[in-house]
Amino acid sequence: MKLQPATFMLLCLLLAGTAAHAETWRFALIGDTPYSDYERRELPRMLSEITEQHPVFVVHAGDFKGGNTTCSDALFLDRFALFNASAIPFIYVPGDNEWTDCSRVAAGGFDQVERLNKLRKVFFADDLSLGQSKLKIEHQSAAYREHLRWQFGPVLFVTLNVPGPDNNYGSAREPSTEFLARNPAVIDWLKQGFAVARREKFAGIVIVMQADPDFKHFAAGLTHRGYRALLETLRQETLAFPGQVLLVHGDTHMQRIDQPLRHPETNLPITNFTRAETFGYPFMGWTKGIIDSDDPRLFRFEVHPYKAR
Repeated sequence: MKLQPATFMLLCLLLAGTAAHAETWRFALIGDTPYSDYERRELPRMLSEITEQHPVFVVHAGDFKGGNTTCSDALFLDRFALFNASAIPFIYVPGDNEWTDCSRVAAGGFDQVERLNKLRKVFFADDLSLGQSKLKIEHQSAAYREHLRWQFGPVLFVTLNVPGPDNNYGSAREPSTEFLARNPAVIDWLKQGFAVARREKFAGIVIVMQADPDFKHFAAGLTHRGYRALLETLRQETLAFPGQVLLVHGDTHMQRIDQPLRHPETNLPITNFTRAETFGYPFMGWTKGIIDSDDPRLFRFEVHPYKAR
């Protein structure tokens, strides 16, 4: 059927109007780097490659050194300078290697809480991100300045200080004093994030933490006690949230994107939940997250392994 000129023009205008409503927002995800001298040399180049792809900001999901590398002030300041040199806003989330593992003799035998407080002082000193251009961020409190949130397009981003391999629960039957103090704040900040996302009618929420909480064990009822309350809260809030939920973490150095959170009754994947794990040593790389207002899943991803020049 041949369209009349007026009909054809009307169709073009309608299509153009529809396309105008589709919006996308881009961000970058990294983690578990730099562990080695090689990665320390190459990370600025990888950050330049990320900048060339035009994401609005970079999120580092924790572990900016190896577990047995010394947790010295000098190393912390080196990583601060490295991250702060990013041309685009840079958000860092604490990992176990830079505070809970610092009590290891090889890492310097530091006090865990003292090192965490040092991270707070160096990396979370004000209400702005790191990087040469800054992003305005909100802190949970003066005590837990590493717990952040900010809006990006139709999505709320929330960060949590949840370190692997056990959320600092401790090896004893009773939880550590530090865990008992921090974990309620973690749960509260997570609940607050979902409450804000529901109230403001956000299309999605992104939660970033370092630890892999082991979803397979959770589905089998074998969750480590350090993650049980967190995962139960995450599942309850996800089921009650009408939008999409993305959890970003590092820890096990296995870049992947999947749907591992399961319904408590059917044991089927919860369809509005996605997990994205970052690249990790010895493999460098980054993941581009794309928020697409026209996509029912809301989030799309592009995976970028890093190749040294």
